[in-house]
Amino acid sequence: MPAPTLFDYSDHSPYSNPGTHTGFFTELSTDPEDLHQFVCSAVVHYRAGGPRLTEAQRADPDRRWLTSILDAAEMRAPLDGPRTQAQQVAGCCRDHTLLALGVLRTHGIPARSRIGFATYFTPGWHADHVVGERWDGDRWVRFDPELDRQDFDFDVHDMPTGPESPFRTAAESWLAIRAGTTDPATYGVDPDLPGLSGRDFVRDYVLLEVAHRHRDELLLWDLWGSRLRSPVVREAEGGPAASWIQEAGLPGADVSDAELDTVADELAYLLVASDAGDESAADQLAELYREDVRLHPAERVLTLSPTGHAGITDLSAH
Repeated sequence: MPAPTLFDYSDHSPYSNPGTHTGFFTELSTDPEDLHQFVCSAVVHYRAGGPRLTEAQRADPDRRWLTSILDAAEMRAPLDGPRTQAQQVAGCCRDHTLLALGVLRTHGIPARSRIGFATYFTPGWHADHVVGERWDGDRWVRFDPELDRQDFDFDVHDMPTGPESPFRTAAESWLAIRAGTTDPATYGVDPDLPGLSGRDFVRDYVLLEVAHRHRDELLLWDLWGSRLRSPVVREAEGGPAASWIQEAGLPGADVSDAELDTVADELAYLLVASDAGDESAADQLAELYREDVRLHPAERVLTLSPTGHAGITDLSAH
């Protein structure tokens, strides 16, 4: 099975489709600074900066479909006007990026999301993060739609790439950990959340990176296949999560750590090779993703949300 093409990336996934808001999106600018202004007006990070969320906003981070994000935003204020923080949709980096993808793809511009770790939020810390890439006609241009360019010493609309860049992909991070050239204890959600950091957390994000690479832009806390071995699930082992996995018949949770290491090694190698322009690696990665039930989500996933919501989500119900 071939890898996604530029045509595929210029078309909407089920997650990035603006639906009834398509007409509004056709009128939006695709200029990088305009995109930044739009996505940060629509979405406020549910955690960063300690915003005081309204009761209506508390469930917002679980809006995985762009249509749902836009519906909520429009109910609170006109999409084309200013809005207060209480009128924004509470989300995270994944949602800022999804909004940007939705605009770019509506205009026929190939765009995709990348999963990895940013060094520019907390000194000495690799924070889990989602950024975007857009095709400019010659190359993939990496950008962070959440950032204000005046606050950083690099171009947030054309970020450096590679293992020494401000944003290191999950694949690059995993390979660096396996090579012993970086400290896995410095990777995760937050230094104050040790259960959501470290080696196994990075390994889990390699699986998430592969999904987003193939236009399955799920929530960071949607879990399936080998992601059911995520540290998030392990912390809940013996609790409801284990019974939900069993009752829903979700495949992949029984993979061993040694097997999962081997899988992550192969996926990370193929991701990095694909970024370097190796088309055969990209095709091999796509085939693995589609054929191996441990790698791709089916109709149901386990959702363990930071909002406190937990349970089986039926993706086909959208």
